[in-house]
Amino acid sequence: MSGDESAWLTVFAAVLGGALRVSTPFLFVSLGETLTERAGRINLGLEGTMVFGAMSGYAVAFHSGSAWWGVLAAGLFGSVFGLLHGLVCSLPRVNDVAFGIALMTLGLGLAFFFGKDYVQPTAPRLPAIELGGWSDSPALASALQINVLLLVGIVCAIALSWALRATRWGLILRTVGDSANAARALGFPITAVRTWATAAGGFMAGVGGSFLSLYYPGSWNEALSSGQGVMAVALVIFARWHPVGCVWAALLFGGAGSIGPALQAIGIQQGYHLWNAAPYVLTLAVMIATSSSRRSLAGAPGELSLTR
Repeated sequence: MSGDESAWLTVFAAVLGGALRVSTPFLFVSLGETLTERAGRINLGLEGTMVFGAMSGYAVAFHSGSAWWGVLAAGLFGSVFGLLHGLVCSLPRVNDVAFGIALMTLGLGLAFFFGKDYVQPTAPRLPAIELGGWSDSPALASALQINVLLLVGIVCAIALSWALRATRWGLILRTVGDSANAARALGFPITAVRTWATAAGGFMAGVGGSFLSLYYPGSWNEALSSGQGVMAVALVIFARWHPVGCVWAALLFGGAGSIGPALQAIGIQQGYHLWNAAPYVLTLAVMIATSSSRRSLAGAPGELSLTR
């Protein structure tokens, strides 16, 4: 294999590995936001939920000696944030977008305050599944190290897609999200459905946060999330509010975030910071495209403020 071919194989392996690693938190937070928005509510506080989930998961894993206890704790704390969002936004004249921003600030502040003691300690890491043992390329073998949470997220996406389509619970959730008047006429508990959907969405965002601290990058620090929670809204729109679509959207955004480091690995330094901004540019492009025409919001739940 020539030097050029080897270099581009390294780039391919780095982007593939980055897509598989970086996509996991994107996947969980976008699934959580999909569930929330399908019930007719937007939660912009998932960035704070993710960061607090990362901190709390790392702390529990450190004290318990088990990364999986950390994942569970992160999800539970995330559900508390989601439940708080759901309850407060059920009150009259409370704007879910504004409160979501306030909740994001609260989550970030609490994570930074309680996480000061966990910057240096080392917690157990989540295990990985080796799928690249057949390859002679170390770069490709490393890229094909799949974390268990990625597989769990894909299973959750498939299960959620089926549940929304084929179960009574899914029918109720979709009805509440599409038309509050129709749901009210059918006797569905609108407030309860939206509150519990937001709590479940917070659980998923918390689990996504635990991946950041317990696997990749695998430590706790205050600059851990880099905006994945905020990007969740763009991912959900890109996926057309479909759980399986969130898998492809997460892989795309994860791969975009890996282009800069992959090019740097073969010595291409020019435009490095520009390539690192690829996920944010992609987010901006999605938001511009979806705000330019109502047709671009096809598939959006009718009760979302985006569609009004």
